[in-house]
Amino acid sequence: MTVLVSACLLGENCKYNGGNNASPAILEFLKDKQVIPICPELLAGMPSPRPPVEIKDARVIRKNGEDVTDAYCSGVQKAMQRAAQQPIDLVILKSRSPTCGVDQRYDGTFTNTLVQQSGLFAEALLQAGYTVKSSDDF
Repeated sequence: MTVLVSACLLGENCKYNGGNNASPAILEFLKDKQVIPICPELLAGMPSPRPPVEIKDARVIRKNGEDVTDAYCSGVQKAMQRAAQQPIDLVILKSRSPTCGVDQRYDGTFTNTLVQQSGLFAEALLQAGYTVKSSDDF
């Protein structure tokens, strides 16, 4: 089984704040599987750490108001190209992320308010027919 996984869940320090979201439960689940780490935000050319972003009115906006939609869309496109390079049986993505959030992400107000919408990469994967799970499922 080949699993595409948000790199932060594997312990890679690629989050906006420079940290990671290492998940012992996910690492245990992945023990006997082929794992492909991915971070669309790094593929977008974003550093770690970086200013936080949220999606508002279909635009990716930094807290200071800067629109970085084009860069994030480019990162998602690169991530989708990587995913297409080999058969992927399952995708596990970080919950609530503007790129990787499955079914939920922040609403763009930077007030920790969630909306029932997926992040950019999660949405692209779902539309392409991939089986996608949230890190919250583990």
